[in-house]
Amino acid sequence: MGMQSSSGRRRGKGINDINITPFVDVVLVLLVIFMVTAPMVMNRAIKVNLPNAKSATSPAESKTLGITISAKGEYLVNGKLVPEEQLLELAEEALKVNPQVQALLAADVSVAHGRVIKAIDLVRQAGIEKFAFQIAEEQ
Repeated sequence: MGMQSSSGRRRGKGINDINITPFVDVVLVLLVIFMVTAPMVMNRAIKVNLPNAKSATSPAESKTLGITISAKGEYLVNGKLVPEEQLLELAEEALKVNPQVQALLAADVSVAHGRVIKAIDLVRQAGIEKFAFQIAEEQ
């Protein structure tokens, strides 16, 4: 017979099950941290220094084709990096989806004027006639 304690239970028998509750707690905390920090990381991934103006407004995104020109001269269409040659066909596709589409251009202040004109020219070749320039609000 095994040894018994004063309460009548056997000694020496350990817990054989793994308690995963602390593990699940840690995983959920990490998930929340990643969910909170992911938008901040994505917003800072491509830094564009916009020019300032006191009359800055934000247009509706559903009717816009967002074109960003980074300081390095890279083109981004709705947040995706694309080669300059693909800008025309993406503008044509956007026009097919929404005939009232507006091109929203955001260019870094250090981008040469010629690059912005080139982007406007490519978008106009696709048939888009409405343009807006994204600027940062002056503080």
